[in-house]
Amino acid sequence: MNRIVRKERLNTAVTLFEVEAPLIAKKAKPGQFIILRVDENGERIPITVCDLDLDKGTVTIIVQIVGATTEKLNALDEGSFIHDFVGPLGVPTKLEGRNKVAVIGGGVGCAIAYPVAKALHRQGCVVHSITGFRSRDLVILEKQFESVSDVFIKKSDDGTWGEKGLVTDALRALLDAGEKYDEVIAIGPMIMMKFVSLLTKEYNVKTVVSMNSIMIDGTGMCGCCRLTVGGKTRFACIEGPEFDGHQVDFDEAIKRSAIYSDFERRAHVKQCSLMNKEVLSNG
Repeated sequence: MNRIVRKERLNTAVTLFEVEAPLIAKKAKPGQFIILRVDENGERIPITVCDLDLDKGTVTIIVQIVGATTEKLNALDEGSFIHDFVGPLGVPTKLEGRNKVAVIGGGVGCAIAYPVAKALHRQGCVVHSITGFRSRDLVILEKQFESVSDVFIKKSDDGTWGEKGLVTDALRALLDAGEKYDEVIAIGPMIMMKFVSLLTKEYNVKTVVSMNSIMIDGTGMCGCCRLTVGGKTRFACIEGPEFDGHQVDFDEAIKRSAIYSDFERRAHVKQCSLMNKEVLSNG
């Protein structure tokens, strides 16, 4: 079991947890993830590692509250324990040999994009970061991105934060202005990654995307995380989560990711109802 040493609500739907996990902290690298279970009867969910503290032996994760399991996790307080916290899993982001990279983050995907931008910055790479949110009240990690970016562009759907518009608008403007990137790394909603990849294909710029698909065992045996890349079946948990964005079949991946959305919403509502009843009975 792993103790929560810090909990911070970043906005109404996103919470940061700093968790004691010294063995994972020693080995985890940008792009890798952990799989956790809140309790012994809980489902397994994958969460990407956002940050590490080797001195404290802690791993930081950022969680969007979207279903029953994340709601149960969000109910835990500092000092509480997470039943299972396993990792690091997945293939680390390839950082070597990059001199100039554009890092694109969308929504809670910024929690995955930030450690990549941070690692690139530390090795002397020029980092242009573009992050997008629906509105200002959903923004996370703004100061962190500012600290590791040579250029930092902020976009929001409604114009309440940074410039109004999409991350693809900002990326196209940079490319049209003559910026040359060794690579574009896009992490966020699948629809965002799809359109970033379509854009960069026009400019012949190598693009990497992070495919956080449905996962159960994290070993490739269950097959839930399969997706099609370059016409071949790949498994995100052991071969990813990062893949060539120009080769990913996004339409198939988007359809698969929506399979359990109705079930998850019902489970979320049920979990919230149970928690409310428990509060009332204890009150």
